[in-house]
Amino acid sequence: MNEQHLNPGICAAPGDVTLEWLQAVLNHAGVEATLSDFSAQGVGTGQVGQNIRFRLRYSSGVGPETIVGKFASDDPESRQTGISLSNYLREVRFYQELGPTLDIQTPRVLFAEINVDTHDFVLMMEDLAPAVQGDQLAGCGEADALLAMGELARLHGPRWDDPTLAEYLWLGVQSDESRVMVKGLWDTVFPGFLARYGERLSADHRRLVEVLNDRFGDYLGSGAGPRTVTHGDYRLDNMMFGGPYPIAVVDWQSPGVGLGAADAAYFMGTALDPEVRRGCEQDVLGAYYAELERYGIANYSFDRCWSDYCRASFAGLVMAVIASMIVGQTPRGDAMFMAMARRSAAMAIDLDAVDRL
Repeated sequence: MNEQHLNPGICAAPGDVTLEWLQAVLNHAGVEATLSDFSAQGVGTGQVGQNIRFRLRYSSGVGPETIVGKFASDDPESRQTGISLSNYLREVRFYQELGPTLDIQTPRVLFAEINVDTHDFVLMMEDLAPAVQGDQLAGCGEADALLAMGELARLHGPRWDDPTLAEYLWLGVQSDESRVMVKGLWDTVFPGFLARYGERLSADHRRLVEVLNDRFGDYLGSGAGPRTVTHGDYRLDNMMFGGPYPIAVVDWQSPGVGLGAADAAYFMGTALDPEVRRGCEQDVLGAYYAELERYGIANYSFDRCWSDYCRASFAGLVMAVIASMIVGQTPRGDAMFMAMARRSAAMAIDLDAVDRL
């Protein structure tokens, strides 16, 4: 068997990585160089996974100076979330099976593998340095929003309304059973969210969250339309700006099949402060739609896209409520979820999202 096709096997945690294993990863990827040493350092702000930059040194040949590995979280609560929601399985399968059929820019993967029984997994990827990670707390302006939304269309367009997406069983599909599961999860975490974060919300935003709680079944049942591949967590912390590419999108732990406009609303509602979003919203969504049209989408007007977008403007708020209660709590996590909740609540109010249910 050719050396570059040998499976290096899974290193379940950064501390398990050895020189020999890294050599096998490079060989698997077709890199003809001999490692002599390496060092490791944590990078990024992941909630459900941990990212490690490996700095490589060689005794012969030429290879990448650095690569990045992704592993399951070392926080027990966050790790269990990643397992129970199939986050780790989805990310590995995305890179193995689905990513090559899409146009969205992602890091090049050297090796991806998962043990489906234990959910131990590893992703070894190109290092996107000197790219800069988006900052969920600071938000972004119109220029970065246009870049991100154009790239989003390159995720949605290639498999737009594609019935063969049902063949990717690990993606999951929206069904009555899945909606019941999400409703049950919401009902479980919502009281805890209000107890922990309610006082950090304005009176208007708290009222909106309580109305959403009362109408959550309506929210889950809304939004019929053409389905495509969705990212599921399309926000600034999961984007790298500059470096090898103008923008690259990472963290594919939550892909699914759903309305593309939901990804768009989630991004705009979590990444932009309300006054910035209000000033560019229709132009940015128009640019996203124009990019979609390049893929020949049919029977989906901009007016329909806008309507779907407005109805989905709760998406960031929903994520903030649920995710904040099922991952390990950290100060940055609290600040991030509150920024997402406040921006998304303002968006839902601006766009009359309750009436659109």
